[in-house]
Amino acid sequence: MKRITCYLLFIIFYLLFVFSLSAQIYQPQSALIPIIETAPEIISRAAVLIDADTGTVLFSKNPDDEIPPASLTKLMTMHLVMKEIEEGRASYDEIVPITVESWARNQPYRSSLMFLEPGQIVTLREILLGLAVVSGNDASVAAALRLAPDVNKFAGMMTTEARRMGLKVTRFVESSGISEDNMTTAAEFASFCRQYLITHPRSLEDFHSVPEFAYPMAANVRERKRSNPRTIVQENRNSLLKVFPGVDGFKTGFIDESGYNIALTAQKNNTRFILVILGAPNNRGGMGIRDKDGINLLTWAFDNFKTVRLNDVKIEDAKLWKGGANKVELALENPADFTSPINRANNLQYETIIDKRLTAPLPAGSPAGYFIISDEQGELNRVRLVTAVDAKKGNIFKRLWHSFLLLFVKN
Repeated sequence: MKRITCYLLFIIFYLLFVFSLSAQIYQPQSALIPIIETAPEIISRAAVLIDADTGTVLFSKNPDDEIPPASLTKLMTMHLVMKEIEEGRASYDEIVPITVESWARNQPYRSSLMFLEPGQIVTLREILLGLAVVSGNDASVAAALRLAPDVNKFAGMMTTEARRMGLKVTRFVESSGISEDNMTTAAEFASFCRQYLITHPRSLEDFHSVPEFAYPMAANVRERKRSNPRTIVQENRNSLLKVFPGVDGFKTGFIDESGYNIALTAQKNNTRFILVILGAPNNRGGMGIRDKDGINLLTWAFDNFKTVRLNDVKIEDAKLWKGGANKVELALENPADFTSPINRANNLQYETIIDKRLTAPLPAGSPAGYFIISDEQGELNRVRLVTAVDAKKGNIFKRLWHSFLLLFVKN
């Protein structure tokens, strides 16, 4: 009896060993890697370029170096303001009080300004334009004081929001970016920009791609000044809006401690990229190094990559062992959209691979296999499949029968 028991145990362990080998996942070399290796060299200290839709990183240089964001900080300020509006606690058309703290003349030396002063009548929409187009430090203080009792408390809100968004290093001590104690990395800020764009898709059209901003207008000043409001017209600080076709955001920044920074996004042929460059040195005369690096990287990206979107992907149910049902519904763990070399993904084929026997009980979200997308040259992307619903176990007779059958099933 002991000999028979040992023999049966040996068979069971052997079968488990064989099954475990058959369940190993083949991880092919990414089709993107040979192209990624052709990326141009840049002078700026750090940069990250991603596909805005898929989040795929296509270029990185010193992605985790901690560098002050400078006026890129104002994107987080805008994010919190627009989030407040979208959640119904503020309005684009509400009038924002201009206090002594947000007065243009009280901002630090060399500040970019919207030219706010007490007594003006200015809407929250105009404050956002002052942040996005002309990078007004006075506008950033006015925005902060609209949401918090003081700038320090607003900076705390900014850092808290960064943590909520999964940014572990990014932190803020004030809302304009003038302080070298604000901190981020190229990788984290690219992630932030992607989330910002998903959350506020109209921000590009409404704010970041606006070519110029005139302020104050007659409606903004006291009645006695309306005949001559001393309007100042300023161009958008992001010069690539005019230079590189497809660029429609986001923002520039500079302080001595960081160098020249820029967060860019551009769209062509249904593909959008996000590029963050930090720590570019100054290049006196002509186009700056920051903009040259941005043009070179965006040109390379659009020449080599495209976003492939898959609509209405249908996944067949999988065989379920020892369950109340004979099959279990599967779902994609992540969207199937992917970044492809620009000359591929024209004739796509799909394959579903179940990487192990699915045996009840299984909670929803259990790993089940892969959905593989290929073209005539080979695999382009694979997405993890998971169970879409809880798979409950069957009765004892079904479980015993399936246990017996599994001894003879190879796949």
